[in-house]
Amino acid sequence: MPDTVVITRPLAQARPLAARVAALGRTVELLPLLEISPLADPAPLRAALAALGDYALVAFVSPNAIDAAFAHIARWPAGVTLAVLGEGSRAALAAHGVTPDNAHIVSPADGAHSDSEHLLQTLDLAALRGRRVLIVRGESGRELMTDGLRAAGADVAVVAAYRRDVPQLTPALSATLQRLLAQQNDWIITSSEALRGLMLLLEELACRQADAAPRQSGVPAQDATVAKMQRQHLIVPHARIAETAYKFGFTRLTLTGSGDERLLAALQSHL
Repeated sequence: MPDTVVITRPLAQARPLAARVAALGRTVELLPLLEISPLADPAPLRAALAALGDYALVAFVSPNAIDAAFAHIARWPAGVTLAVLGEGSRAALAAHGVTPDNAHIVSPADGAHSDSEHLLQTLDLAALRGRRVLIVRGESGRELMTDGLRAAGADVAVVAAYRRDVPQLTPALSATLQRLLAQQNDWIITSSEALRGLMLLLEELACRQADAAPRQSGVPAQDATVAKMQRQHLIVPHARIAETAYKFGFTRLTLTGSGDERLLAALQSHL
């Protein structure tokens, strides 16, 4: 059995899952691969949220988008539909007092596929033709939902609510990565962006190691570091993340479908 479950979500979303993983008797390591930060200029976000009543639909791409937006929302306006991708976002809405009892919330019909593609399939796109839609997301993100809604004739505005950054490779993070790569672990990766950030961190780590000490074998430090990571077991909720992992050379993957329940079930199957 792998020694540790490495949870790579941003810290706020990682802690609830970590508690449930620990309840299975597993050792948990929190390793946020994306840091969520406030915007340098929140004025455009505030302006968009001040006009919420003008929109037929407001789509939030993540729990982080919900938390950042609701810092500026006193009360959700009646008659405005919310669209979210999965159970984490529904839980985030509930934490801000927005539930199916007091608001119309739309999410993918198939809970195993909580992504933009399946949300677009669930939405009544014909009813949105000519109507205003707001998408709340990070400073960068996929354009699929925006393009899909515009193709259906909706008047779409996009506003950033937060920043996502790969953490700096500090001495402490370098030591953590080296320790984790020295053993076999289960890594929960819930974002392609996070996985790409991890590979950049490992590349930087290998370069620093190569500069600090002469090479002891014929294997370049970068290749050796990446090879150690490629031997780890990844647990991912979306086919899109699995595709990214395969491109990076990973072969030990478990694709679970969306939702923490499925992630936990996958971990239990590896006990």
